[in-house]
Amino acid sequence: MSERNARILVVDDEQSMREFLEIFLRREGYEVVTAPDVDTAVLHLESDEVDLVITDMQMPEKTGLDLLLAARDISPETILIVVTAFGTTDSAIAAMKEGAYDYLTKPFKVDELRIVIEKALEKKLLSNENRRLRRELRSHSRDRNIIGHSAAMQSVYELIAQVAETKTNVLVAGESGTGKELVARAIHEQSDRADQPFVAINCGAIPENLLESELFGHVKGAFTGAVQTKEGLFEAANGGTLFLDEIGELSHPLQVKLLRALQERSIRRVGDTVDRKIDVRIVSATNRRLEEEVAAGRFREDVYYRLNVIQLTLPPLRDRLEDIPLLAQHFIRNFADDLGKNVEGMDDEVYEVLSAYAFPGNVRELENLVERAVALTREPIIHRDLLPASVTEAREIKPEARITEDGVSLEKLVSDYERSLLREALALTGGVKKKAARLLGVSFRSFRYRVEKLGLEDPNRED
Repeated sequence: MSERNARILVVDDEQSMREFLEIFLRREGYEVVTAPDVDTAVLHLESDEVDLVITDMQMPEKTGLDLLLAARDISPETILIVVTAFGTTDSAIAAMKEGAYDYLTKPFKVDELRIVIEKALEKKLLSNENRRLRRELRSHSRDRNIIGHSAAMQSVYELIAQVAETKTNVLVAGESGTGKELVARAIHEQSDRADQPFVAINCGAIPENLLESELFGHVKGAFTGAVQTKEGLFEAANGGTLFLDEIGELSHPLQVKLLRALQERSIRRVGDTVDRKIDVRIVSATNRRLEEEVAAGRFREDVYYRLNVIQLTLPPLRDRLEDIPLLAQHFIRNFADDLGKNVEGMDDEVYEVLSAYAFPGNVRELENLVERAVALTREPIIHRDLLPASVTEAREIKPEARITEDGVSLEKLVSDYERSLLREALALTGGVKKKAARLLGVSFRSFRYRVEKLGLEDPNRED
């Protein structure tokens, strides 16, 4: 934003004053929108990027002070200048105490207005530049856990930088293990909210009857066990970012309550009668296709569109195999330091095996593999024999690699491939079948049947 292409909102119930200011400001080179009342002005603030507001103080129904308080929640970076009638400066001073930049007394001179606007916009430009420099410093100095130099990841970095500068909600999509929370943290750390809290919750890991209290808080006596009042995560994240992981697991009743919080920018604790204003940016994540969940009636369309203002999709590791050496080396350094071991890297054969593997668990699976190898190795270099069989044998079960002129046994080929995937899922989840079933996108009953059919484990054991 330069001073001369700034967008200014003029709010006054007198049409003649609106028209006068619009003509004057356009001649000065500004973009101008007008509103006859506070409610219309609020709609502009919610839908447009407004740099500066010039508002009359005394208007029917709602005043300039009401607009100031609303703007502070909706668009805190917008500067407000209030205009008041002669002899009623007390209200203007009250507005200054609430954050107005300056005030003018009617009748004012246009030269006076011009100077006040220029100084206000100079201050905004300086503030914007300071925030940009702080974001750039954080981006270069922080320990960057999002690793990758592939074209796919370069696009992700660019989009993170773009969306971080906005105040809109972001939906991070991608398969399990692709690093969605890391992206959410990066968006927060590069935003104007970086000095405020970043609060994360996994919506699929908390029982439904407890999740409402976790999100919105509760008052003492709201339910059995509520022995004291507790603030929820929305309040804990006030001023910052709330990361809602596995948002697709949210029940319909909680989706309704979330929608209200998004629309009204307020929450109500369980058992309370008081609404509490919040200023929270929502970054949510899912490994589901939420548009399909909406079409199937499992996820509310209105909530989906509130959350999915900007979508950022993370590529699976199999689509950026060139990042494996960089990722592996990063994990080796971390785990070698944690475990106090002298491990320098992997030999070329290990990288060949990893590059041929499908990685159903994505970056998280690679991290687990590296941690296992670092823990087991007695040498500075990790060798192939430290990789689990589910990884080394996976290279040999690709269907296209088994077909010859003599033909193949399709049934055996499919069975071998299925067995390998089941083993991989079990290895990734530490043998927890319910989690393994979710990784493969099948029901627990189906997964248990397949394990039993292939004789892999005790089918009745769920954990």
